[in-house]
Amino acid sequence: MSVEPDVPGAEDRTQAQAWPKAEARSVPQADAVPQPQAVPQSQAQAVPQSQAMPQSQAVPQSQAVPQSQAVPQIVVPKNPAVGVILSFFIPGLGSMVNGDVARGAIILGVYALGWVLALFLIGIPILIGAWIWGMIDGYLSAQRWNAAHGIIS
Repeated sequence: MSVEPDVPGAEDRTQAQAWPKAEARSVPQADAVPQPQAVPQSQAQAVPQSQAMPQSQAVPQSQAVPQSQAVPQIVVPKNPAVGVILSFFIPGLGSMVNGDVARGAIILGVYALGWVLALFLIGIPILIGAWIWGMIDGYLSAQRWNAAHGIIS
């Protein structure tokens, strides 16, 4: 492509064609190791903070803090029958699963105390009472949890 010097803007096009070639020569090779350059202390202190970090490493303000979106949560009701079945095998476990851990731990503790006192025969009524209390509370704790979360069960 020949460009005539009499055409307006021809020298601009000639410079534009020569520019990429000059830039290609100044780009270092990938295997070449860049050498650190000594910067006088007077210039190092004069560099403003905005120029200290290259723009490619700066985090844009729009990406600095992610925005969370409110997602509606679905509340699944507790099944009272599960509380009764769990407390049938381990008294107090139904209450613990339904969210009343303190009450379930008390029922389990009374049940364990009933086993210890069963050696002296006085613990048998305590053992049976804790077992029944655990099943009843397993059922009721599920209903209390459902009522607290607006679910009719």
